[in-house]
Amino acid sequence: MKKKVRFSLVYRDMWQSSGKFQPRKDQLARIAPVIIEMGCFDRVETNGGAFEQVNLLAGENPNEAVRAFCKPFNEVGIKTHMLDRGLNALRMYPVPDDVRQLMYKVKKKQGTDITRIFCGLNDVRNIIPSIKWAKEGGMIPQATLCITTSPIHTAEYYSAIADQLIEAGAAEICLKDMAGIGQPAMLGKLTGMIKTKHPDIIIQYHGHSGPGLSMASILEVCNNGADIIDTAIEPLSWGKVHPDIISVQSMLKNEGFDVPEINMNAYMKARSLTQEFIDDWLGYFINPANKHMSSLLLGCGLPGGMMGSMMADLGGIQAAINSLRKQKGEPELNTDDMLVALFNEVEYVWPMVGYPPLVTPFSQYTKNIALMNLLTMAQGKGRFVMMDDAMWGMILGKSGKVPGTIAPELVELAKQKGKEFTETDPHTLYPNALDGFRKEMDENGWEYGQDDEELFELAMHPEQYRNFKSGQAKKNFLTDLQKAKEAKLSKSVKPEELAAFKHAKADAVVSPADGQVFYEFKGDGEGVPCLEPAIGQKYKDGDILCYVQATWGEFIPIPAGIGGRLVDIAAKKASHVRRGDTLAWIEREA
Repeated sequence: MKKKVRFSLVYRDMWQSSGKFQPRKDQLARIAPVIIEMGCFDRVETNGGAFEQVNLLAGENPNEAVRAFCKPFNEVGIKTHMLDRGLNALRMYPVPDDVRQLMYKVKKKQGTDITRIFCGLNDVRNIIPSIKWAKEGGMIPQATLCITTSPIHTAEYYSAIADQLIEAGAAEICLKDMAGIGQPAMLGKLTGMIKTKHPDIIIQYHGHSGPGLSMASILEVCNNGADIIDTAIEPLSWGKVHPDIISVQSMLKNEGFDVPEINMNAYMKARSLTQEFIDDWLGYFINPANKHMSSLLLGCGLPGGMMGSMMADLGGIQAAINSLRKQKGEPELNTDDMLVALFNEVEYVWPMVGYPPLVTPFSQYTKNIALMNLLTMAQGKGRFVMMDDAMWGMILGKSGKVPGTIAPELVELAKQKGKEFTETDPHTLYPNALDGFRKEMDENGWEYGQDDEELFELAMHPEQYRNFKSGQAKKNFLTDLQKAKEAKLSKSVKPEELAAFKHAKADAVVSPADGQVFYEFKGDGEGVPCLEPAIGQKYKDGDILCYVQATWGEFIPIPAGIGGRLVDIAAKKASHVRRGDTLAWIEREA
């Protein structure tokens, strides 16, 4: 029998690669014991990347969610791991050193054992400080190689980076094949090179299924010494996500590897629970296209996880381009035409900006340059006309050194715009910031939280955290959820049927007089007109829904009946109504 291969479940990344939001704390706490019962996972991914931001956007405390999910695994000895974007930590833009250092202390206390540290450019300067800080915080530092396929990204290139990271103290190496375009033979060769030089280093492989190479890649890395393989479970496995544990286990077992058995009864329970979470609310934010694999991804190298947002962006550009084409008497482009045009433009742009591996945030920057190029070329302005500071920052070296060479025309364009290239160590460009956030928390009377976790959350995600604390995030989320539900329903019923459905179980709130409508949120001040409430807003008996300013000037308070959940608004803010007109519909709580 060949060597032992262990499995990791990237449960939260399954959702990250599928849609916008993450399971709630209560859902994570329900699924954890079932994952343990499956008996085949040595590790589970419990946090990282954008997970905490989307918890905040849904109005939920991410620290509580992480603790609830980690606790059952900690108790049975299953290692937990998180995704760490190096210089960017858990967000899309650089994080000051003192905030990054605090992260490892907080995450270890919350129950996360391993941090998977990566830099989208594979610049070791963005990874090595985090290795040191992770060890100081008591975590296991797993340094990461972001895999892509280009003339530069050879096995020798990656092996040399691995040597530097291991010398700096990395206990493990992850091969992060975020787009699934790493060629299996190269991945196998790279695994063998690292294992030959560093036989005691654990190698974990993470590969998305988008273009269809992931199973071959898993077999190659295992045959060359890989120790742990990231996997997923139905109903979110495959597509743009990760291979399913059943298929991976079957393939490796047949190859002669020592792999754990799967408790299939528990697998089916986990599958059923995950589907329940999808049906409950998470599925409203999952793009159906993310369930499909696509060989088109091989050419452009874009990660499958960003396909949903990319298609939304593409739709806006498509409308603008087709408007221009219509004015010229040219035929309009359909979605497939636009997709091929975008992929071709990414292939053109990518080498010009130095072959950055297409992973967050550099996949977004490169894609955005290509998108803007499509628009400005349609306008007759040429390429590289619309580039923001983030795009230029990648080119100029402010996030680290790109692996390739910037095209001469972009160097010249930077010179014309007065922009300067830099070779400065990126993390030295961002001053410490915790003292300012401590002051903000003190002024607001906010608690720093257990192990300073609330201080960390504000410092890591300032805008999202402030909206979370004010309650605005929850209101926005409920509005988004209601819109998503209505959009799904509207695809199968006529508009009048949709309205009837929404109002069937609801009571109409009517205006007692002719006048103008004003809304207010609870807590915004007495009698202060402001934005209308979010769909899903709940009211108690006696709560005020809105005010109608009668034609004679009086503000008449309009009660929300006996209370319930707001399901629809008929009279928008500042609109004029007649006596007897319906203002809104409120469904009584069961």
